[in-house]
Amino acid sequence: MHNDIASLINSSVPGANASVVNPPEDGAGDSSVLVDSSKIYEVCEFLKTNDKFPFPVLQVISGVDYVEYFEVCYMLASFNLENSYQLILKTQLKDRENPELQSVVPVWAAANYQERECYDMIGVRFKDHPDHRRILCPDDWEGFPLRKDYEVQKVYRGMEVNPEAKMNFEDREFEVRKKEMEADLLKRQLERGH
Repeated sequence: MHNDIASLINSSVPGANASVVNPPEDGAGDSSVLVDSSKIYEVCEFLKTNDKFPFPVLQVISGVDYVEYFEVCYMLASFNLENSYQLILKTQLKDRENPELQSVVPVWAAANYQERECYDMIGVRFKDHPDHRRILCPDDWEGFPLRKDYEVQKVYRGMEVNPEAKMNFEDREFEVRKKEMEADLLKRQLERGH
């Protein structure tokens, strides 16, 4: 199906450069279709309304920071009684200073809050978005929390952001302690000859 969709996109949206991305050999993940970021609006508009593989439902928009580029993923679906299918549509943005995509809110109204969240967490700006502002963090928050290079600000409006007295270091270090305890138990069992 993915090859058919990529071919359909390429024949209908010039410059989309759609290609199928298969999961790694270990089988983790799903196949997806990657398109040129400058054509994301046209591709989404086409995918929603085409006759062969229509995707009337936008389920999720998510952003990922891969350091070399940002990836924005659109999870699309068709819940047709005769033939249901889903698609992960991806695009990549190499500009870390000003990552920007055309908003797809006119295509799917559900994109409104999802694009705002992608902006708030990763910093991808969506051109022509009807209400482009943060949705989870305060408007004056510094940085984008899901970026690899994000550093939490020390103070926000006169308040310490992560006061040491309120941090639950025991829970945070639970996995480290668990592994140490398992290694110690194994060592004792080996010493006893088990």
